Amino acid sequence: MTSVDLLFHPVRLRIVKAFLGDRALTTTQLARELGDVPAGSLYRHVALLERAGILQVVAERRVRGAVERTYTMRVMAARMTPRDIQSMSPEEHAHAFMIFAAGLLADFDRYLAAAPPDLVRDGVQYSGAAMWLTDAEYRDFVADVVNITVPRYANAPGPGRKRRMVYSVFLPAPESGSGRPGGLAPDRKGDSE
Repeated sequence: MTSVDLLFHPVRLRIVKAFLGDRALTTTQLARELGDVPAGSLYRHVALLERAGILQVVAERRVRGAVERTYTMRVMAARMTPRDIQSMSPEEHAHAFMIFAAGLLADFDRYLAAAPPDLVRDGVQYSGAAMWLTDAEYRDFVADVVNITVPRYANAPGPGRKRRMVYSVFLPAPESGSGRPGGLAPDRKGDSE
C-alpha cells in the first residue's frame, strides 16, 4: 500500500489527526474520540497503521484478561515524502485533497456540535489571503512560518493549554493570463463600460 493510500483514507486520517500534539492514546481512548467509527473498523485501521510503522506501541497492560495497548505516532513516518508527492497523478492529488478538505469540514462540524460554540473565546479563525511573491520570497515566507510554528509543536499538555489544530494550504492562484491582480484583463482599445 502506498503512502497516499495509507494516509488519505477518511478513518485513518482521523486516527492520525487524533495523535497530533504528541499524544499517547489507548484504543479505548481513541474509540471515545472517534465515537462514530465502528470498533471493528477502528481496530483494523489502527493495526494497519501500526504495521506500517506510523503508530507504535509504547505501553501494554492487562485489562480484564485482554491486553490494552497505548500508542503514539511516529510523526516522520506519517509524512509524505517529496518523492511520494511527485509520483502522484493529478487525479490522486485531487482525491487526497478531497479527503483532507472533507476531514477539515467534518472536524469543524464536530466542533460546532460538541457544545455551544464560542468561536471568539476558542480562537477559531479561518480566512484566505493572497500575496505577490517571487519563488525566493515564497521560500522565505514558508521558512518564517516553520520557524514560528515548529518550536510550539514541542509544547506538552499542561494547565491552561488547549490542543489546537492547525491546517495549512498553500496554493498558487490559478493563472489568469493577465499577470494583473484579481485576474483583470488589460484594458483593450474600444472597450466601453
